[in-house]
Amino acid sequence: MAGKNKERITKNKRIWLLLFVFCSSFLAQAQPVFRSGVDLTTFAATITDRKGNIVTDLSRDDFEVIEDGRKQAIRYFANGDGESSPPMHLGLMVDASGSMQNDMKLAQGAAIKFLNMLPAAEDVTLVDFDTQVRITRYPQRDFARLVERIRQRKADGWTALYDALVTYLDGADSQEGRKVLVMYTDGADSRSSISLSETMTLLKASQVTVYAIGLVDNTGSARGQLQMTLRQLTEVTGGQAFFPAEMDDVDSAYDKVLAEIKGQYHLGYLSINTGTDGKWRKVEIKVKRPDLRVRTRKGYFGPYKPAS
Repeated sequence: MAGKNKERITKNKRIWLLLFVFCSSFLAQAQPVFRSGVDLTTFAATITDRKGNIVTDLSRDDFEVIEDGRKQAIRYFANGDGESSPPMHLGLMVDASGSMQNDMKLAQGAAIKFLNMLPAAEDVTLVDFDTQVRITRYPQRDFARLVERIRQRKADGWTALYDALVTYLDGADSQEGRKVLVMYTDGADSRSSISLSETMTLLKASQVTVYAIGLVDNTGSARGQLQMTLRQLTEVTGGQAFFPAEMDDVDSAYDKVLAEIKGQYHLGYLSINTGTDGKWRKVEIKVKRPDLRVRTRKGYFGPYKPAS
């Protein structure tokens, strides 16, 4: 529960049950509720120009939403992190496995620095993992305890990266508003009970925007593959992966992540597709200016109700 610290240890057998429960609960519900109390299909979108700069001056009339080839009427629109935007819930995921031994201090320093730069968040969920996964949700008043928790963690054990992601998504699914996860990891999963492809499916089903600070400089010949994996995990959510080698590079990555958080657009619509088959629906968010690019999720799974 928000406001109360919550510890959970992921067991190998439990992760399969978690996968089933998360998918089932997502598909069984109607479109997610988004602030207004009306069931809306919602998307967060980042708009950039050709040079990669964040564009923040667009209005509702600049956007079009197309679902499975059919234009949708935008019912909710907000940009940035102003009063009209949904409340933000932040997740920090810190890889504390043995493979992070050489980068642990960099990851800890990076996570703490990000907290100090962070715009207002309702709460922060810390996920630190090695062979096991530990989750604690901190309200704003407990940020000092969160910083101390990050400082104390030592690198040891195997890397259950995908298990950690799925466990976080399970908790984030019940939170209303915008959800952003920042991961600090080398991406080298060595212990998860769930596969990369299954994790990708759950990320597609979620409304979390994921960013990765990929600390892959000490991973040798596996570096290219690990970079590709982290890009896959983030881009499916509309996020990005960054690969800093030192703290100066981390600062540059944070500038970009914070600019995206502050500059995201939030769009909601009532789908004209009233089907309840739970199938994937392809969504395109377009802007009318041809020189701009849109980064967002590619769709969602529709509501599901079993045949009577």
